Amino acid sequence: MIKEFKEFAFKGNLVDMAVGIIIGGAFGTVVKSLVDNLFMPILGKITGGVNFTEQYVNLNFPDGPKAPYAEALKNGEPVIGYGQFVTDFISFLLLAFAVFLVVKKVLGAMKKEEAKPTPPPEPSTEEKLLTEIRDLLKQKA
Repeated sequence: MIKEFKEFAFKGNLVDMAVGIIIGGAFGTVVKSLVDNLFMPILGKITGGVNFTEQYVNLNFPDGPKAPYAEALKNGEPVIGYGQFVTDFISFLLLAFAVFLVVKKVLGAMKKEEAKPTPPPEPSTEEKLLTEIRDLLKQKA
């Protein structure tokens, strides 16, 4: 049973998939950082200094004074955190676009490899000699 498990666990496809999942998780972290630390501050500046992650609606006090979002959550207030949703949605769009580009490049490379015609095999020495004899006989005729 241990031998079967080793064969299963260390098959090429399983290891490739594990590496892909690990790299995908790290890539997701990079995209989240890109959105949180680059895009959202720029979007906040464009919209007059709005911090999108702090934007929410308190269902108990929709028009009342607002505590910071984290404090409202900590106090158990029913809130709709639409600002965090906007941030997460932008992260998703960027991640999906990056994955689209990678998949498109990989599939393009695979198609190019498939499209390459394989050169015909080199004729054997016997075939070369027979071809020379045939050509000589044609010239004499």
